[in-house]
Amino acid sequence: MGAMGLAKLVIIGGGIGGLATALFLGRRGHSVTVFEAENRWPTGNLDGDFFDWQRPRVPQATQPHAFMAPVRTILRTEAPDVYASMLRLGAREYHEFDWFDGHPPARPGDEDLVTTRTRRILLETTLYEAVSRESSVELRSGATVDGLVFGTPGDVPLVTGVRCGAEVHHADLVLDIAGRRSPVSGWLAQAGCRPAVVENHRIGIAYFSRWYRLSPGAEPEPKRISEVSVTPFAIGLVFPSDNDIFGVTLAISASDPTRAALRDPEVFDSLAAIFPGPGAWLARSAKGIGDMQIMAGLDNRWTALVDDAGPVVTGLLGVGDSITHTNPTLGQGVALTLLAAQRVASTVDGLDDHVRFASEYHEWAVRTLKPWFDHQVTVDRGDEAFLSGTAGMPALDAAARAQFALNPCALEDPIVMRAKAQVRHLVLAPQIAFGSDEVREHVARWLDEHPEFPSMPPGPSRDDWLAITGQPAQLI
Repeated sequence: MGAMGLAKLVIIGGGIGGLATALFLGRRGHSVTVFEAENRWPTGNLDGDFFDWQRPRVPQATQPHAFMAPVRTILRTEAPDVYASMLRLGAREYHEFDWFDGHPPARPGDEDLVTTRTRRILLETTLYEAVSRESSVELRSGATVDGLVFGTPGDVPLVTGVRCGAEVHHADLVLDIAGRRSPVSGWLAQAGCRPAVVENHRIGIAYFSRWYRLSPGAEPEPKRISEVSVTPFAIGLVFPSDNDIFGVTLAISASDPTRAALRDPEVFDSLAAIFPGPGAWLARSAKGIGDMQIMAGLDNRWTALVDDAGPVVTGLLGVGDSITHTNPTLGQGVALTLLAAQRVASTVDGLDDHVRFASEYHEWAVRTLKPWFDHQVTVDRGDEAFLSGTAGMPALDAAARAQFALNPCALEDPIVMRAKAQVRHLVLAPQIAFGSDEVREHVARWLDEHPEFPSMPPGPSRDDWLAITGQPAQLI
């Protein structure tokens, strides 16, 4: 550590997580070098960067997004200029109670239940512009880190820097923010470190997405039409975004025999149009733009550099997908990444004891990030089973019926909507938000008023779907 407790850090990866972490650290006076293998940064041409920048190592970059509340709250704390720039460039705020004609009486915390609607490129662009102005941060593009440098052998291996070509860059702390394909675990194995503790759950869901631009004079945004439309074979989602652009995603089972047909933009447009939410948005004089965006072969993966014996390595921490990679269904990724970035920046002055620093970061991650990873796994297992099932509604016992009623009930009841928003925005765990007496009473009352529930939600039939995809029913 340098004078006044300031640290020298190396960050592997210059995406959103790397840029945000560098910014949070640089503004505290620490010296940071960011190594990014890609030979370019955002140019400020939002549409050009978004639609024309080929980024096969970052498939999520062009997928539809909605940033959960921690993104907004952390940026407004750590980098209010970045958040203000996002709004200036066209990002929009949406409070969960905007669904209703009026907000219910406010309770503490309601003010933060806000989604920031925008494409990822706006956040990446504004972060890059802010970081590039920080004198204590050096950005290196086209710089691939080849391996780790270790210090004097001890009871626990200590990373003291990285190799980039013939150069060695020493650091008090190395941050692995290289994403889900990070090579760091392999380097640790080559160095003889104990293996990281990895929990992996393969997810059999495929995502097909397309972007659309509204024509001038388009109809107003639909009111009280859910942005999520569910059938037993597909989930249709709308992602209102910045600058009159929105995305539509159709999520299906990765084993659905019709999946190849969704690669055709015309087929996709026709399918999206028969879902209530996407269809209402497409009817607003919308025109498809860009290529189809496809993600499959996904998993939820948790990686810990601490096992039962303690840290497997020190001087190295993971941030973002390097520690908690989650399927995009719930849109948690950037929020979890910024939480970790803020934690590192606010505690890095404790680096004098590397073992304690690594252990405390791990304990924080298990306490703060792991529950949301586990929640994602649970949700994905349910969605995968649902999408792989038959065309009918499942039989539900009383507890499952109440659980299944949370979403439709929230659209009519602000109390349940608040609980749903608290879970969606990583404020309260599901068992706490949905387990309160108040929420249970409101759901029970809603079920009494809807004795026919569960019934099939509005949406296309499988026959409608097959008529568009051209797939014979006997293949299903």
